[in-house]
Amino acid sequence: MAEKPEVIFFDVGNTLLFPNWARILAPLTERGVLPTHEQLRATECKTKGEFDEMMAGGRRDRGFWRLFYAHLLEELEVSDAKLEDALAAATTVSMNWDRIRPGTREALEQIGGAYRIAVISNADGKIAEVLQQCGIADCFLSVTDSTVVGHEKPHPAIFAAAIQSMNTRAERALYVGDLYSVDYLGARGAGMEAILFDVAGAYRDKGPLRVESLSELQQMLQAREGKPPGGVTPD
Repeated sequence: MAEKPEVIFFDVGNTLLFPNWARILAPLTERGVLPTHEQLRATECKTKGEFDEMMAGGRRDRGFWRLFYAHLLEELEVSDAKLEDALAAATTVSMNWDRIRPGTREALEQIGGAYRIAVISNADGKIAEVLQQCGIADCFLSVTDSTVVGHEKPHPAIFAAAIQSMNTRAERALYVGDLYSVDYLGARGAGMEAILFDVAGAYRDKGPLRVESLSELQQMLQAREGKPPGGVTPD
């Protein structure tokens, strides 16, 4: 990074908040089929790799979540197109993303003490409300929702709207999100720096700058400023 960012933008899904699988998968579990955590993680990794390749080739045959559930149902040996549609639709509802990792607010408060922080999310117009319900909305100075803006990541217009909302420049902004083709490349294409938030480990050994937790992100930011862990300036 050429200079310290003055603003850090965060994705929401699979970065700050995570799926409420009990609610989303209810139509599946009602049939007595319950995917394991490992099956969900492996499906996420597989889908991210395939979706990134599709985007790189200029194709978007199916949205990410339709592709995800096609793979998951195949793994579970369930064949039902209507079920696949229902699961994909439920996953795109912001209110179904209300699982938050322990320590998230504390980490955001610490990061927010050193940088101005904000949100950019592909969502349904209600992501600010979900952040409020999860107790972290007040950590952010702005929330840019794709439905409100009228453009989804990786379109540069949504990044431009977020940058304008924070009165900054692209070269002074850093974006943290979980999907390479949408978040990482979208931010880079808009002139921003980017870091992948890779909880599932989908991008291990694949090259892009990545972290697996907010604490790891804090450590990376501190290292770039020449600070030891904990943010104490060396004597």
